[in-house]
Amino acid sequence: MRETNSIVPAQLLIDRIPAGKMIKAIIFDWGGVLIENPTPAMIKYFSDSLGVVGRAINYAGDHLVLLFQKGIISEDTLWEEVCRTLKVQKPSSPSLWYDAFRKSYKPRTKMFALASKLKSDGYRVGLLSNAETPSMKFFEEQRYDMFEATIFSCAVGVSKPERRIYEIVLDALQVFPHEAIFIDDREDFIDSAKKIGIKTIHFISQPQVKTELRSLLKKT
Repeated sequence: MRETNSIVPAQLLIDRIPAGKMIKAIIFDWGGVLIENPTPAMIKYFSDSLGVVGRAINYAGDHLVLLFQKGIISEDTLWEEVCRTLKVQKPSSPSLWYDAFRKSYKPRTKMFALASKLKSDGYRVGLLSNAETPSMKFFEEQRYDMFEATIFSCAVGVSKPERRIYEIVLDALQVFPHEAIFIDDREDFIDSAKKIGIKTIHFISQPQVKTELRSLLKKT
């Protein structure tokens, strides 16, 4: 059934919006936007697996996760350091991170449907995520077909809010900053995108995103 508050089709915008001003691409964050934030459930999974409390995991691994997200260290190195700090045995799973992510994965079906709708309306749809190699592998296994470009921090060696990662996704989508809208649930990531001229939406809820997106597409 077609929703009455659907996104304005791209073709209807072409006649009344100068080509240089038209939005051509919508870029989605993954965790916290397209899916529920998996971090709390993952921390619990790690804590249960290693037999430690959640805050101990945070204490031992926070600085390492940033390196892991950029692909600087491997998962094996991550758990070696975390388990050495916590004085516990390393996990036996080939990828505890993958196991935890798979267990914690809760897609927001309406947000994925929105991304698909935008693609069908002629927009270039991208994904920009601070994500680790096991998480990226899980994403690839889902075979989502609505994304023209998927940029993961672990694959490109930089992460949000660094300027370079926004430039990478813009290059992949072949658009200028003013031709793109970026949707994220973190204000610091939103602020960094704004600094290079990308229009932004701070994710609060799916209805709020649709409302703000429609407004931006009509104004540009």
